[in-house]
Amino acid sequence: MNKIVIFASGSGTNAENIIKHFENKDCATVVSIFTNNPNAKVIERAHNLKVPSEIFSKEELLDSNVLQKINTIKPDWIILAGFLLKLPETIIKQYPDKIINIHPALLPKFGGKGMYGMNVHQAVVENKEKETGITIHFVNENYDEGNIIFQKKVSVLTSDTPEVVAEKIHELEQRYFPEVIEKLITHTL
Repeated sequence: MNKIVIFASGSGTNAENIIKHFENKDCATVVSIFTNNPNAKVIERAHNLKVPSEIFSKEELLDSNVLQKINTIKPDWIILAGFLLKLPETIIKQYPDKIINIHPALLPKFGGKGMYGMNVHQAVVENKEKETGITIHFVNENYDEGNIIFQKKVSVLTSDTPEVVAEKIHELEQRYFPEVIEKLITHTL
């Protein structure tokens, strides 16, 4: 059974979706949620789903504290689901090609530092893009530059607001993120 650790900073809808997806699967289970935000709704979601959570500071992430906690768990996969801090190289090097992120745009467009959530959707609308989507990718030392695993597109209408684009992206994330993770784990992707 593969052990999954999820890193999240916000509401945790993707984290909850992943936890529920693997609840009755034999291939993997979510064993912990890690968050840098003590007020994140993901903590409540994890508690309600009986998944332990770890809260840490940015300083603890940068020193070896978080890595030590991860190594105690010995996860097979680390999933970033709305996690806003950059992982230090020490974690990336210890878990090569085992850390996956989801980005709310079609990388390489609209990626990099500061490009998350509504910032991305606003940029998509302002640039009059005809389509956007999600990118699931491996994590490397640079923001949003790891090898792409999966992309799914959705049309952007001229009448779409950033909020409408956000809803379209959320639907794609909810549908595809757990499926792609499962296919990676079971080597069917």
